[in-house]
Amino acid sequence: MSGATHLTAPGARLHDRAAELAAVARLSAPAGTGAGGILFVTGGPGEGRSALLARAADGFPGAAHRIAAPGHRMPWSGARALFAALAPGAPDARRALRTARGEDGVAAAVSGLLGDLPVLVCLDDLHLWDAHSRAALAAAWRRGRAPGRRGPRWLVSAARHHRLPEVPEAETVRLGRLGPEGARALLGDLCGPPPAPPVARRLVEEAAGHPGVLVAAARRLAPAQLAGAAPLPEPPVDGAVLTEVYGGFLEHLPADSRRLLTVVALAGRAGEEGAVTAARRLPGVAVDAVLDGARAAGAPAEPLDGLVADGLLHRADGLLRFEDPFLGRAVLASAPVSRHHGAGRTGAPRPARTASALVRGERHRADRLGPPAAVRALTPVVRGRSHLVRGLAALADGPVMDAHEALLRAAELLRDRAPAEASDARFLAMEAAWAGGDVGACLAALGCGGEAGGTERDFLDGLGAALAVRLGEARPALARVVARDGAEDDPRLLLRAGSAALVLGDTAAAARIHARALARARAERRTALLPRALEHLAYAELRDGRYSRAARTAREGLAAAELTGQRNAAAHQHAVLALAASVAGDGPAVAEHAGLALGTARPHGLAQAATLAEWALARDELGRGLAAQAAARLAPLVRAGPRGGHFALRMLVVPCFVEAAVASGRAAEAGAAAGEYAVWAAQGVDGPAPALLARCRALLAQGAAGGEGEGAAYWFGEAVRRHDGCGNDFERARTLLAYGTWLRRRRRPGAARGPLRDALVTFERAAADGWADRARSELRATGGAGGGTADRTAWGLLTPQQQRIARLAAQGATNREIADRLTLSPRTVDHHLRGVFARLGIRSRVELPGMARPDPPAPAPAQEGGTEAKGLVSSRARRSAGSS
Repeated sequence: MSGATHLTAPGARLHDRAAELAAVARLSAPAGTGAGGILFVTGGPGEGRSALLARAADGFPGAAHRIAAPGHRMPWSGARALFAALAPGAPDARRALRTARGEDGVAAAVSGLLGDLPVLVCLDDLHLWDAHSRAALAAAWRRGRAPGRRGPRWLVSAARHHRLPEVPEAETVRLGRLGPEGARALLGDLCGPPPAPPVARRLVEEAAGHPGVLVAAARRLAPAQLAGAAPLPEPPVDGAVLTEVYGGFLEHLPADSRRLLTVVALAGRAGEEGAVTAARRLPGVAVDAVLDGARAAGAPAEPLDGLVADGLLHRADGLLRFEDPFLGRAVLASAPVSRHHGAGRTGAPRPARTASALVRGERHRADRLGPPAAVRALTPVVRGRSHLVRGLAALADGPVMDAHEALLRAAELLRDRAPAEASDARFLAMEAAWAGGDVGACLAALGCGGEAGGTERDFLDGLGAALAVRLGEARPALARVVARDGAEDDPRLLLRAGSAALVLGDTAAAARIHARALARARAERRTALLPRALEHLAYAELRDGRYSRAARTAREGLAAAELTGQRNAAAHQHAVLALAASVAGDGPAVAEHAGLALGTARPHGLAQAATLAEWALARDELGRGLAAQAAARLAPLVRAGPRGGHFALRMLVVPCFVEAAVASGRAAEAGAAAGEYAVWAAQGVDGPAPALLARCRALLAQGAAGGEGEGAAYWFGEAVRRHDGCGNDFERARTLLAYGTWLRRRRRPGAARGPLRDALVTFERAAADGWADRARSELRATGGAGGGTADRTAWGLLTPQQQRIARLAAQGATNREIADRLTLSPRTVDHHLRGVFARLGIRSRVELPGMARPDPPAPAPAQEGGTEAKGLVSSRARRSAGSS
């Protein structure tokens, strides 16, 4: 595909939506003429629910708020997100929510928050909100007055299968597919110039009126393909297109429902070859065959009635088929490859491995060889260990979800016969799924623990509860893992304990425990384990804000990974190095390490490494003032679903996205992300999160008020206060830089100098040269010490090390002589001197003699200074004598 942009945004035009737009117009009509206070909009994935909400918000004559579903379904998470979006700076409103009891209490708090305000509240994806918040919202809607009242209007979208609450006088519209003319008009809006008529006809036919599918199919075409000069992909609507449209929907279905849909899709794919037009449905399959296939695949059949009742499946005359043919094909496209090969017409497993291939641990080839009797002749332990070998090979240098499946199978086979090996396989399967960003696969690995007890039971239960967002249940179990395994000397158990500490948000403990695991692996000369131990330690140090140490560990881990051929571990270390380089402001290093990380992460499905690398690139862009480019890169990373960022990193990326989005005019997206971040920050699993949340709110208030409101001042002050004691000095310095910049732009240079000086010193200590340059530039703009005017009062603000270096430089010592004297490297001396110049407001070392102060009394400063000078003069004399 060409790198040129050839698709344009659809803009405000919505095609074939006259009835829906009329309903929105009725909702938005002035008080006294409206037909109701709430409008529900339902539709399938990609059919335009969010576009309709955006159109309504843009066209509403008063204040409008768009609120996305929270990323987690913790009880009341939706209500908290609603209040965070509607009243970000109103402590009374937040207090009312905290003190509310039950659904009626929260409903009253919602009604009290909005009162008679003539606002439009657009809630997207109601089906993804937690049940408690949905019930409270329904109660609040029922409390409303008669139609035509003054007060809030609600526009609420939900998936078609979601059961809407019963609200008197509410109106519901159901989005459908586009007609041919509407589809062609949408295609014309998307493409410039318009596609060739044969291409347009083919795309419209394949998309079958589905707007999301049409957009996704057209977006991936090169200009030559749109012009008809190059052939279209076959089929134009393939699995990648359908996964883009339906992937998020499938991701949010319950795991058992997804598995049963996969069985139905696999059972119905028989005889289907090559291109499939949208008009053709997957063949109907007998209900009994589906039930047999579900039993064989270990999928429960209980969700079947619910899937039929929700309209996802259609049952008639003993046959099942997908109501939406695109959904059936999307299920097939997103099903693991092993399930495609492991199911026939009825979804039953098809073993096809030979004994010799299993024992050798050969991947892929064993899947094509028979007979199954040879496999059954092997003992479960031999088969389990062969799967373990295959899984370890894929985990080191292959697709991580292949590793997950092999390791999971190994754990099942070894569970009753080699429990220690089964435990290792289970933990590694979870690690593989974690690296791939698949929560369901992580839970599958944790759920096969069988009769595990003690510490392992705590680990399985605690991590499973954390992934299911039941943190109250997760914390005590994981804390016991940290306490027990943290006292062990087995590196395997230490790695487990360190992972538990990271999930609890105790990054310092995680770094300490992983350092012990590394030491034990070295002591036991477990060369193959070293890259994993170093990978865990580098990530823990990164999370703890110790970027220099993380970079040092990552460089060692990279060498160990390359020595042992573990490219997946190497990709993770490259990603850590890219992030560390983004802190230092080393753009070329960021690009190099991020590119190397992504080169392995993308084909091997390393979602965690890919997210870290993309984050590093965006941070570098933001540091260079490319806010719009950074926001565009970060937007997918903070989005939930299969095409979003890694589930454990999404929230960590949000503060960076909010900063970039506000600076580039994407305040609505920034506000939605900050609302979700507020819910997450309240869970207490990340130390700096409360401070970063306050910074996000300050930036949002700054953007909303055009920089003139006092809300920004309040939140900046809160952010600085909350940073104290939570670690991560680099993020504190970024907050101070943002605060000082805001103060300077409000023409308060005197107040700005303090935060900017503190930020500058911290950036210099962290060797964050790019960020230090930004702070120095802002400080210079205030007319302060960074502006080239000597500040004779600033000597006391230098660190003791900076003072020692400055005195020696004032006496005429070179960087090399100072380095020899203080046992430093010349590069470190140069770095400190640049910080000294910036702090004192001077431009070169020739100005130092007039700025330097003597050492404090005791021991006698004059003699000590003289000794230093004499020693330096003597060393020069000796070198001169030697050279002569």
